Amino acid sequence: MVQIPKTTAPVSPVPRSVPTSADVARLAGVSRATVSYVLNNTSAVRISEPTRRRVHEAAKELGYVPHAAARSLRAGHSRMVLMPAPASPVGPLYARFLSELQWELGRLDYTVVQYGAVGLRGDDAARAWAELRPVAVLLPGSDLGPKGVTVLKRSGARAVVVVGPESVEGAHALLMDYAAVGDCAARHLYARGRRRIGVVVPQEPGLESFSAPRLEGVRDALRGTDATVVELPLAYDEMSAAGLAARWRGLGLDAVFAYNDEYAMLLMRALQDEGVRIPEDTAVIGADDLMLGRLLRPRLSTVHIELPSGRDLAELVDRAVRDPNAAPETHKVLGASMVHRDSS
Repeated sequence: MVQIPKTTAPVSPVPRSVPTSADVARLAGVSRATVSYVLNNTSAVRISEPTRRRVHEAAKELGYVPHAAARSLRAGHSRMVLMPAPASPVGPLYARFLSELQWELGRLDYTVVQYGAVGLRGDDAARAWAELRPVAVLLPGSDLGPKGVTVLKRSGARAVVVVGPESVEGAHALLMDYAAVGDCAARHLYARGRRRIGVVVPQEPGLESFSAPRLEGVRDALRGTDATVVELPLAYDEMSAAGLAARWRGLGLDAVFAYNDEYAMLLMRALQDEGVRIPEDTAVIGADDLMLGRLLRPRLSTVHIELPSGRDLAELVDRAVRDPNAAPETHKVLGASMVHRDSS
């Protein structure tokens, strides 16, 4: 039997005391009030740049960071902006918009926290978000109702902003007309002489709020014409695309709006494997105008989508936080324009 030798437990080092604002003030040679003004970005008090630099250097040397909870108590509210994590996969275009928005909010001294409430939706999710006491909540494509907005405001949220196709009573709204994307694609295909038009509807859960309006936009654009619209359920995997491509000739379609560039690239590759010529046999259009679409052969036609500016949205949040009693603002922000390339 192998014996494990006994070893003497190492002596734990004496824990260092947590640095305080008084320590920073002493090292920087300023008052505690000055430390507070500098580290909390207080704009009402003018502090010289050399003094600000000394305070920041002292705080860095000591490893001091302001206490968020204490700062919230002094200000009467937190600086946390809560963004529920998307329940559905987001593409590169939307991910870029979220990244820009978070950077702009950080520039305005807000802390952005993404929160995933698995299984919770609408007003039930709002109660979970309210527990964190955010100063603002940004809701992309949420099914939140007026009751949920009230819950959030009563918990201290000064700004509730909904980004999606519909406004919600009591909340600021950035209205995004997703149907315009389908309308744009349909009008282009019809003008190019296409009359049997398929529309890809992703089967991935959570994308319905985007795909349903795009499908409806195609139908509305072609209503009253001699064109036919065929709904095409498609999962984002090669097997599903191959199965649809194998049935393609039997469907008799001469064009397809493939929801976005990613689904368009997936389906286009499968169609080409089946010998379907693009655009001679079938025209293909995506949406989002991703760089990869320009690298395909044939180059992918697409709908260019203009999302709201991250800076504009961050400034809307900041205005609402500063004046929580102001009337909710509503802005239409999504633009759609056709980019004609080789695939159509």
